[in-house]
Amino acid sequence: MSGYARWASGVLGVALMGVGVTLVVGTGDMGSVAVWLAGAIVLHDGLIAPLVLGAGLLWGGTRARGPVRGPVRGPVRGPVRGPVRGRVRGSVRGRVRGPVRGAFTVAGCLTMVALPVLLRPGTPANSSVLPLDYVRGWLLSLGAVVVVTGAVIGVRVLRRGQRLRS
Repeated sequence: MSGYARWASGVLGVALMGVGVTLVVGTGDMGSVAVWLAGAIVLHDGLIAPLVLGAGLLWGGTRARGPVRGPVRGPVRGPVRGPVRGRVRGSVRGRVRGPVRGAFTVAGCLTMVALPVLLRPGTPANSSVLPLDYVRGWLLSLGAVVVVTGAVIGVRVLRRGQRLRS
């Protein structure tokens, strides 16, 4: 992102925050807003952040403890023989890690946005209040995230193959 675009997006963000503050102050119900913000902080720090960190450790890999034997491709070009410390273990590696992390982040955000309608109790009395099939929409959105992530990973793999051939 160029310097001009960064400054423009920063100014736009500050302007939108100003609009939000003006709207909140205009409601006159600052107590309920403060309770909502406190609940959001507790939810984030108590539930969301630990889940994201745990998923990152589970899927992103951890540093190996102790020597690792055999040929290992490390930060040094070519195979490295002998005991090596600090090799990254995990199920998601290399060029795939970024898109997978992004997919999990987007899927988590989609789930948080959809959670109120996904957990709604029963059918509402007024059918026009929640007229759509929100579970279907949420699943289609997650499917789109999976498809886009697969396409990004596929393009990265194809690009790497073309670079190796040239």
